Amino acid sequence: MSSVIPKAMVRGPIMADVAAFSLTDEERKRLCHPAIGGVILFRRNYQSRAQLIQLVAEIKALRTPELIVAVDHEGGRVQRFISEFTRLPAMRKLGYCWDNYGIEVAKKITETVGWVLATELRACGIDLSFAPILDLDWGNCAVIGNRSFHPSPVVVSALAIALQRGLKRGGMASCGKHFPGHGAASGDSHVMMPRDSRSWDQLWADDIQPFCDLVDHGMAAIMPAHVVYPAIDPDEPAGFSSIWLRKILREKMHFDGVIFSDDLTMEGASMAGDVRARTKNAFAAGCDIALICNKPDWVEYVLEEFNWPENKYLSKRWQMIAGQGTAAKHNEVMHKPEFESAQQMVANLASAEDTLHGVQVGEPF
Repeated sequence: MSSVIPKAMVRGPIMADVAAFSLTDEERKRLCHPAIGGVILFRRNYQSRAQLIQLVAEIKALRTPELIVAVDHEGGRVQRFISEFTRLPAMRKLGYCWDNYGIEVAKKITETVGWVLATELRACGIDLSFAPILDLDWGNCAVIGNRSFHPSPVVVSALAIALQRGLKRGGMASCGKHFPGHGAASGDSHVMMPRDSRSWDQLWADDIQPFCDLVDHGMAAIMPAHVVYPAIDPDEPAGFSSIWLRKILREKMHFDGVIFSDDLTMEGASMAGDVRARTKNAFAAGCDIALICNKPDWVEYVLEEFNWPENKYLSKRWQMIAGQGTAAKHNEVMHKPEFESAQQMVANLASAEDTLHGVQVGEPF
């Protein structure tokens, strides 16, 4: 690694966050550091659509090329912006649609959810939502739970591909998580280091298949799990494992998109050392972009003596997740009757009981 910081203002390999509804002078300075390439937003950054639009515009006006702005906005219990946005269903409800209404209806509904999700965010200037969840619901992991589409890899693949089509229609790429699958590990990597002791054959036959299928359908980004799979790499969780990221994801699965680290402030990353060591080790394992959230002093600590990882593909990969179409264009779409009908259908699905009793899932989509 070289300690020289490039002179050109490019998107660097760190994605950081900000504290509130607008930028402070300190945050403006931090986001102009060349090592920063993107910003992740949280619920604390949202007051209203108008405020969000202003915040995103403020972030993007700081530099050229614009910083990429992302958010965890999956639906269900992981939806950062609620008021003035369509309430999105947990992905589990789309699996229920598959079970109750059949393959084609479920795929059409899921594509509509992706379209609404992406269009509403793109109308605010946001580039990427960290979705879809590709973890299988093995019934073991509460932190995944109803965020998963289904226990079956076939169903997860089909619905995730449909969601990806909807996201693309709304001007947004997709980011599958948590590679190679968090659904069978019982712990929450936010507060501990989960382990999944299954064999390679078991993982490949089930949990990894949705990732393979989405890679084949052009998925732009993947986020690995802070989970140890000792049968494959006994020492490192997937996000710090060159076996998982370089040998399996890049070489075996031929994935050429963005590899994000999961948040490096999580307890599941603590085995890698302090935040400088975590960042260095994530890059060494094969991550393109390191997420450092909720601890601005940790970001400052990393930036003080930042060692640039060699990555000739970084600029291209950042561009793969940049939003498509202008915010004004997506705002126009939001006022069309077809989109308003789609919003209503999605909101109805989100508010329905898990049995879907009484939900109108027919036209319009």
